[in-house]
Amino acid sequence: MANSPQSKKRARQSEARYAVNKARRSRIRTFLRKVEEALASGDQAAAAAALKTAQPEMARGVTKGVLHKNTVARKMSRLSSRVKTLGAAAAA
Repeated sequence: MANSPQSKKRARQSEARYAVNKARRSRIRTFLRKVEEALASGDQAAAAAALKTAQPEMARGVTKGVLHKNTVARKMSRLSSRVKTLGAAAAA
């Protein structure tokens, strides 16, 4: 249990940051889910649009320290390649 004024303040700050980070992580997951749903439906245009809106959110998650840089880079790369192959499959 926090006893000193400083430790009490740090506990309050920690709770506040946790809430903000949790909301941001949830928001990013929602954007990613929209991309996944568009990919599952087979609509390449919708998937590309969803990915375009998800990318800034993911990048913001990196700058805010919610997600690791390499994690976001990996997710962006994999999603963009899936969108690209969806377009190639539709054209073929």
